[in-house]
Amino acid sequence: MNYELFIAKRIITGKKYKNSISSPIIKIAVTAIALGIIIMLIAVATATGLQTKIRDKMAGFKGHVQIVNYDNNNSDVSTTPINIEQDFYPEFNSIEGIKNVQIFANKVGILRTETDFEGIVFKGVSSDYDWTFFKEYLVAGILPNFDKPRTRDVLLSQTIVNRLQLKLNDTISATFLKTRTSKIPSIKKYVITGIYNSGFAQFDKNMMIGDIREVQNLNKWTENQVGGFEVVLNSFDDIVEKGEEIYSEIGATLNSKTILDMYPTVFEWIKLFDNNVWVIIAIMILVAGINMITALLVLILERVQMIGVLKALGSTNTSIRKVFLYNASYLILKGLFWGNAIGLSIIGIQHFFGVITLNPETYYVSIMPVYISLKAIILLNLGTLLMCFLMLIIPSYIITKINPSKSIKFA
Repeated sequence: MNYELFIAKRIITGKKYKNSISSPIIKIAVTAIALGIIIMLIAVATATGLQTKIRDKMAGFKGHVQIVNYDNNNSDVSTTPINIEQDFYPEFNSIEGIKNVQIFANKVGILRTETDFEGIVFKGVSSDYDWTFFKEYLVAGILPNFDKPRTRDVLLSQTIVNRLQLKLNDTISATFLKTRTSKIPSIKKYVITGIYNSGFAQFDKNMMIGDIREVQNLNKWTENQVGGFEVVLNSFDDIVEKGEEIYSEIGATLNSKTILDMYPTVFEWIKLFDNNVWVIIAIMILVAGINMITALLVLILERVQMIGVLKALGSTNTSIRKVFLYNASYLILKGLFWGNAIGLSIIGIQHFFGVITLNPETYYVSIMPVYISLKAIILLNLGTLLMCFLMLIIPSYIITKINPSKSIKFA
């Protein structure tokens, strides 16, 4: 760059413009960029956080894929047992990407106290159960111990405990419905050894976790008969592919369903978050771009005389346009810097302190979850910078319309 363009660049990008007419316009443009990236970061973080948290909670309660008998139309009630001796249990060696295969059996019942009662689904599990999910949401007590020959320990949600006015280590009475072989309801007593609170009201309001041998006993099953198998995957992103592979590997009398198939309305709902995010991103980039166009035009019009002098000295339109586009890019980067600093700080505060809460009945979580990856941050910043820069190219052509003789004449 020759000397005159170097001087022009210093004048435009230096501190001298701070006292010029364009100063408030430039501040507004930088602020628009900063606000835009803040809103985009928060939108992506909250949408991704909600999607991840909801699907992880559903997988925690149901596994990623359930294998049941075709006769069991309702996964909440295990009516027809499956033989535990299967090729895919205890390990699904024929398919990669599977973390764990665990047995389960469900039984519908009623918890009773002296003053109240509550309907529950007693989910029986065994020593092969992956307790990672419940360890995260355990608020009191310990997890049930299945190393004993038989245990009456159960895990109850905070919701049920509060409704029935129970507490840790209380003994509760449970009544279970009649079976095919017995017309008399069964009454059992269990001890609350652990209390969890997942914030997922759909399951918290009726789920009780205990020993699968209790369900087998209630259903008059043998120890080799279970209600089904839950398959836990290493990655949720592979759920569709692995679900198809699992279905092709199991026996003809068995059926497999992913949690996407079992709860389609929930996953269709959280998919809508992506559409909302894309709309927000488009609007924010458009607003930021319009503000930058305004700032660029003001900078150009404010320096018409300087542009005329540079042209008279032999500078080309292209070289002068580059100077102004360089300055505009600097302003965009400045806005992105402050936007990232503020936006990521807000996300960090929400992540560590949970300032914003939600209604679990509606959103399945009690605290707004946030999650954003480094890849998403980079793409948002590069995308904003690129789109805003491209939107400035056409307005910068106004420089080619400036006549040196006329602009210098009125200097």
